[in-house]
Amino acid sequence: MAQDLPSPTRPLRIGTRGSPLALWQAHEVRRSLMAAFALPEAAFEVVVIKVMGDQVQDKSLREIGGKGLFTREIEEALLERGIDIAVHSMKDMPVLQPEGLVLDCYLPRADVRDAFVSLKYGSIAELPPGATVGSSSLRRRAQLALRRPDLKLVEFRGNVQTRLRKLEEGVADATFLAMAGLTRLGMVHVARSAIALEEVLPAVAQGAIGVERRADDAATAALLAAVHDGETATRLAAERAFLARLDGSCETPIAGLAVIEGDALWLRGEILRPDGSQAISGERRGPLAQAADLGVALAEELLAQAPAGFLAGH
Repeated sequence: MAQDLPSPTRPLRIGTRGSPLALWQAHEVRRSLMAAFALPEAAFEVVVIKVMGDQVQDKSLREIGGKGLFTREIEEALLERGIDIAVHSMKDMPVLQPEGLVLDCYLPRADVRDAFVSLKYGSIAELPPGATVGSSSLRRRAQLALRRPDLKLVEFRGNVQTRLRKLEEGVADATFLAMAGLTRLGMVHVARSAIALEEVLPAVAQGAIGVERRADDAATAALLAAVHDGETATRLAAERAFLARLDGSCETPIAGLAVIEGDALWLRGEILRPDGSQAISGERRGPLAQAADLGVALAEELLAQAPAGFLAGH
């Protein structure tokens, strides 16, 4: 293995988006590998890659293509050998990888909850009728419309800093961010409250960092195996199988969360009409080894209850 370790003269190139949160995640992967193999920082090179989702800010994610907007260019660089690994927020990842790429390394998962962020109010319950809430997430907007149809919902994109500025400018009275992202950026204070999982289920794979590699790169596979978290992998196997069976994309409001309870897995899932007029939810429990099967079974249960056109909002 020693001869395969990265070094300052042959660094491992880590591909990432350029946002502060994406860079933190890439640096965390670097820190983990440095610690696992006692390597210097110079043995790694962080390569920032511009992706469509970051470059086009004046349109909704639905308008410019849904899932893959934050990953496509990075995966192309990986296939073209411009980078050696790619670091992703797993909630942004399509359920299928391009041929030749493998996603089988996850860091330990962080807080999965959504954060309620506002300069005026402390929680969803405190929002007065007619208050404006901004979000780019169709899931969050549908979940909020279901619970509070009296609120006004607007498109709200950008990184954490951009969204906070929009709140200051009065574009909206409140928004939502992921607690994991705020924690990683040292900005937990920005959250007025963390939204209980009993109130709002998060996006599938929220709070998880994944590391993608080329399928034919055995040396990198061995490196990543040293920092891989098995519990996160089991939870995501259930959630992403659930998402895949539902054919989930950024155009589909889907929420899901798997939790390990001893030697069993508890999976909860929810699908919503895009306008928030109806939701269908369910849960399954089963052995850890059957995580993916649980995800498929729960998805089929919810689909069986959904009328035609449900996920398309018809």
